[in-house]
Amino acid sequence: MHTREEKLAAFGRLLDVMDDLREKCPWDRKQTNDSLRPNTIEETYELADAIIKNDKDDICKELGDVLLHIVFYAKIGSETGDFDIADVCNKLCDKLIYRHPHVFGPEAERIEKGEITVDQVLKNWEQLKVSEKGGNKRVLSGVPDALPSLIKAYRIQDKARGVGFDWETREQVWDKVREELDELEAELNRDDKEKSTLELGDFIFAVINAARLYKLNPDTALELTNRKFIRRFTYLEEHSIRIGKPLTEMTLAEMDAIWNEAKKQE
Repeated sequence: MHTREEKLAAFGRLLDVMDDLREKCPWDRKQTNDSLRPNTIEETYELADAIIKNDKDDICKELGDVLLHIVFYAKIGSETGDFDIADVCNKLCDKLIYRHPHVFGPEAERIEKGEITVDQVLKNWEQLKVSEKGGNKRVLSGVPDALPSLIKAYRIQDKARGVGFDWETREQVWDKVREELDELEAELNRDDKEKSTLELGDFIFAVINAARLYKLNPDTALELTNRKFIRRFTYLEEHSIRIGKPLTEMTLAEMDAIWNEAKKQE
């Protein structure tokens, strides 16, 4: 691993490279916040993909791509005189210090003694976010509108939990899950698409709530299932190609048998 001095030198090198790119590269020179935004989203998803694959080399590379975007936005900010990378770092440090009074404030001794729990830290974090100057004035206002729906539901529930709005015990959530499933089935039987859609949303929200209470990440869980399905379906598809029989001509029983073969190989 590198020394502190080497890390600072590497960051300084990145800033120098960014300065040169912005000045000399036609593509980099014409970029704006708006033009970079789609690429930033893509790079973030690529990082998330590397993390779920636990590919350490790829994680390192994708972190660099995300860091490039942070430095790029800061460079644009410095050109307009609004902010630069030092402002970004200082604002982040100020926020972290403010939201961690148990580390940087008078309660530091308590955490050294193990008197402050993770749940207390998270609850205090949300309360500080609501109260800090220029911060979010409502508990849920800090949840970005553009978040994917599944992740947004988790963050909404987690923020509500931060101010005490939660089940007394996690086991209580299963009654809610069953209630929402019953209501969904009832609307499906009535063939009411609009109400069925609403009830489906309620059911998914309840399942996400259960995942949160059991400290499972529903987005990660669903992505792992997506990958598992793709892997097994690809096995089925390749088998059909080998035997010269298209999937459309196979019976469901035949496909199930091959699907089970794929499962056994995992």
